[in-house]
Amino acid sequence: MNLIDKVVEAFSPQAALKRESARVKLETVKSFRNSGYDESGAARNKNSMKGWLASSRTPQEDIDRNLSVLRQRARSLYMSAPLAVSSIKTNRTNIVGEGLRLKSTIDADFLGIPPDEAAQWQRSAEREFNLWAQSKFCDSTRVNNFYEIQQTACMSWLMNGDACVLLERERPTRELPYGLRIHLIESDRVSTPHTTGNSVNLYAINPDNGNRIFNGVEVDSENRVIAYHVCSTYPNSNLYARKEWKRIKAFGDKTGTPNVLMIYETERAEQYRGVPYLAPVIESLKQLTRYSEAEMMAAVINGIFTVFVKSDKGTSEFAFTGVVDEEDRVSDDDTNYELGPGMVNMLAPGESVEFADAKRPSTNFDAFTTSMAKYVGAALEIPVEILVKHFSSSYSASRAALLEAWKAFRMRRSWLAADFCQPVYELFLSEAIASGRLKAPGFFLDPLVRMAYCGAQWNGPAQGMIDPEKEVDAAEKRVSLGVSTRQRETIEMTGGDFDSNVAQLAREAQLMKEAGIFPSAPVKQTEKKKQEEDGGDEDETEETKTDGNQPDGGEEPEPEDE
Repeated sequence: MNLIDKVVEAFSPQAALKRESARVKLETVKSFRNSGYDESGAARNKNSMKGWLASSRTPQEDIDRNLSVLRQRARSLYMSAPLAVSSIKTNRTNIVGEGLRLKSTIDADFLGIPPDEAAQWQRSAEREFNLWAQSKFCDSTRVNNFYEIQQTACMSWLMNGDACVLLERERPTRELPYGLRIHLIESDRVSTPHTTGNSVNLYAINPDNGNRIFNGVEVDSENRVIAYHVCSTYPNSNLYARKEWKRIKAFGDKTGTPNVLMIYETERAEQYRGVPYLAPVIESLKQLTRYSEAEMMAAVINGIFTVFVKSDKGTSEFAFTGVVDEEDRVSDDDTNYELGPGMVNMLAPGESVEFADAKRPSTNFDAFTTSMAKYVGAALEIPVEILVKHFSSSYSASRAALLEAWKAFRMRRSWLAADFCQPVYELFLSEAIASGRLKAPGFFLDPLVRMAYCGAQWNGPAQGMIDPEKEVDAAEKRVSLGVSTRQRETIEMTGGDFDSNVAQLAREAQLMKEAGIFPSAPVKQTEKKKQEEDGGDEDETEETKTDGNQPDGGEEPEPEDE
């Protein structure tokens, strides 16, 4: 209490109590004001935070406003920056590879189908789907088959932020009895009508229904996606003078099946367009590319062997170097300076030689670029060993890096399968059943029956093995302990199918038996190690192991003649 409080307390204890109570409340408010993030990330009184003017708004303002510039720069890096190319193609190769393959897995228990009949139906569905997927006619542009479209869609998704797929119909033909067609378009074409150049209409209103349009995506009053507006050409291209926009409904009015598939990674709620994969590291990759180019140019300049001769003479007295005709001589001095193997040049008094050295490439170049690669790889969820394709660590470290990268690869593969492959397969299956090429009672009557028939797995490239012997031994132990299955291990290790392997192995065994070839039983790893530790084969007899078992002075008996 200060002097005033003591005086008030002497004349009016009640007033003094109110003053003390108010002081306690004020201290409490101050303590809350200076607690939590206000003392760290949200501090406004720290010198390190005063110049940080962060401003975040809606996803449309933060993302759509800058999306065009992000795409252009991401594409530029893909065409010029090695690490950018590696990050995108590494994802493409591990997520899709040669293409995600269909493995039909219907719910036979719910459908009441015996296992043999279920397996037969699954093989028939896979056979019909491959008939459509392996044909280039499944593509509206007649350029790629379904598996090649997956590769392009994955790269478009990573490079542009999203990939847009239009699902179209054509008349079936004798060669391809299915009318489903896939039309993969560039993300730029999905745009707000009357967008010109690189400008983006962030917000527009559909005059027909009053819906809002965000960067080509039309949403209703409940923020549900209703339609997409697709330009007839690239909005930022001058190749075509006339640009027209077509409104495509996101889902069919009667069937509810999708007409447009938008593949992208959602970062924020109510986000309708994706962000390019390289967006967080665009500046780092560009600066690293500039630094690499500067070091490369300095090394080239340093490779040009330049010699300077210093002299105390004037320029008029300095001898001309080189080979010239007698009538072209500018000096009577016979001194001539040349560079060559074993060449000895005599310098005149007052002259010395200096060599140009740019001190490049820098000794810290490799360490710096490796550190930046780690920095970039951490943001892109790719360990530096996989990003630069250089494994110089131990087996455990390399395997840990591979496992960490595959967490992200599997996640993106599941996204691609759920947003692209599975919807396409369900539309195909509907057409196959409606046309009578596949039989599925109740498919169009009960959503549960439809879901049971549409069950599928999409298998892509396997993770790969650093030490195959150790990996196979670990897989064998997982199966024996019941923590995994042969089907799962086959997919994880080789990307194959266990059922197909069993059928092929049975056929091969039958062929070898008919040919009189009997393969030897494989030796397990534990038995092999034991044999190596013992120093010989366990089947060796005591007489052949050591010479000490022979009688003194005795000789080994010669084999009898047959």
